[in-house]
Amino acid sequence: MKWFDPGKGFGFVIADEGGPDILLHANVLRNFGQSSVADQAGIEVDVQDTDRGMQAVAVHAIVPPPDADTAGLFDFEEIDPEELRAVPLEPARVKWFDKAKGFGFANTFGRPEDVFIHIEVLRRSGLSDLLPGEALAVRVIEGKRGRMAMEVSGWDSALKDSD
Repeated sequence: MKWFDPGKGFGFVIADEGGPDILLHANVLRNFGQSSVADQAGIEVDVQDTDRGMQAVAVHAIVPPPDADTAGLFDFEEIDPEELRAVPLEPARVKWFDKAKGFGFANTFGRPEDVFIHIEVLRRSGLSDLLPGEALAVRVIEGKRGRMAMEVSGWDSALKDSD
């Protein structure tokens, strides 16, 4: 992913084999169940050559940026990575997220407590921003200050995880 701006509603992908930039429209990304994608994330798309240039028409996968695991989050440092991967995905909805502040909150279904979402968790998950009301799947741990997301993905992931 070269860049994506949720406010503008589009961004550009660079093909592995080079060539012109590929337009990624927000609607195509939403069809995949996401509202954003992190800069430098790997993204697998179907591309169509149109009279306006190359455009992504479907998203199949998003892989976090290569350096996403290098920045540690204090709350995760004392938890075994295998234990983190075993935490089930929970369906959730974004309450609010402020990219400039670097955090926001979501609500998981059936739980009254908010779930804290740090921008670095989004980046590790291959995302860059969240919209209020957006449906998500989150892996939640009890952090030092309450419930916090350790992974965020699209709503479809929660459905697949429950199968």
